[in-house]
Amino acid sequence: MSVSKPPPPHSHFPPSNPSSHLSLPPSSASSPSPSAPPSAVGPPSPAVPPPPSPVKISMQEHFAINVCPGPILPIPQISDFFPRFHDFPITPLPPREKQVLKDKDKDGDGDGNGEKDRKREREQEENGEFADSDDDDTYLGTLEFSLLFDQENNCLHCTIHKAKGLKAMDSNGLADPYVKLHLLPGASKANKLRTKTLKNTLNPVWNETLIYHGITAADMTTKTLRLCVCDMDRLGRNEFIGEVRVALKKLKEGESKKYNMGLERIAQTREGNSQAVDPGTSVVEEERGRILVSLLYVTEKSSLTVGIIRCAHLAAMDSNGYSDPFVKIVLQPDMGKKSKYKTSVKKKTLNPEFNEEFTYEVPHDQLPKKTLEISVWDYDLGMSNDFIGGVELGINAKGERLKHWFECLKYKGKKVEYWHTLTQQGAPSSD
Repeated sequence: MSVSKPPPPHSHFPPSNPSSHLSLPPSSASSPSPSAPPSAVGPPSPAVPPPPSPVKISMQEHFAINVCPGPILPIPQISDFFPRFHDFPITPLPPREKQVLKDKDKDGDGDGNGEKDRKREREQEENGEFADSDDDDTYLGTLEFSLLFDQENNCLHCTIHKAKGLKAMDSNGLADPYVKLHLLPGASKANKLRTKTLKNTLNPVWNETLIYHGITAADMTTKTLRLCVCDMDRLGRNEFIGEVRVALKKLKEGESKKYNMGLERIAQTREGNSQAVDPGTSVVEEERGRILVSLLYVTEKSSLTVGIIRCAHLAAMDSNGYSDPFVKIVLQPDMGKKSKYKTSVKKKTLNPEFNEEFTYEVPHDQLPKKTLEISVWDYDLGMSNDFIGGVELGINAKGERLKHWFECLKYKGKKVEYWHTLTQQGAPSSD
């Protein structure tokens, strides 16, 4: 009676026919087969061990030997590749290695460098420079720029160098970034400057200088510069990436200061809150705009030359948020047509540049009795022009306006330039 041998315990498959078995090479520990003929066995050789008996495994076991599925990885979601389509708050990235080093320094494992790093970061925060942080806003990227205040020419030079590591805003994982600047508090479009747009990059390099004209030392103590990085979208509304703000009171006259700051996601409605000031301030007058005027009295020709150089931060009078400004000047008491002049019209701008001069023939001894009226208007085709603001220069003026007129009378033959704030007082009944 023959008894069939059960399959080995490690086999999970039924025994197959002999033709599906594979023979493995014999091991050196097995003894020669007893069925071999005596002539083939011969005396044992110390160099060549006898061949072992073959071990048979099933075909199914052969293919299952090296199968190792490993950990099951999650399937990537489409939102991982297109961050703009997240409908829920994104999980913050894990802390960076720098934060771990900080913790070690606090525990006393460092060699004293941690205290130096913390001191340097405190100094950077006090100076308004970039201080590395681990909040979510840091991952929006960084912006590098420099500021220079030229008090002699009343100009603020803003050089936008570059940005690094911006957040991807487009479906291709890139962005089309540009930077726009605002002076707060103040009218939005009147104080807006903008760089060019760079396509398909998260590390743009602009190296572009934007200039604010008509900035006085008093403005530097009260104004804040806001720099916003945005992504241009041709098919929809431009998207906000992040912003930084710099208090201009920290900027010294004539000193170029460089900044490298992390972008923050500040609600854009905060701009309106930042413009809230005390009712007693003169912001209402400032929002009408400013004008740069030059005066020159030529003794040889007994003439007064008035130069209308440029205006800045004018109030918007049209529905598109801009104006079509021009300037009128009148020397009072009225001398007829020879006392009235008008500049050309500059279309769709709140910061027009005129560079036009007008001459009045008037004796020097009569000049103290005269008053120069300067008014800025918005041109409207087929309708009455809108009055934006005006200023009067004369012996009855006050402050900078009186000082400007007095220096013109005193320094004959010298061109004297001053910025003046436009006001709504003394608005003519018609143009």
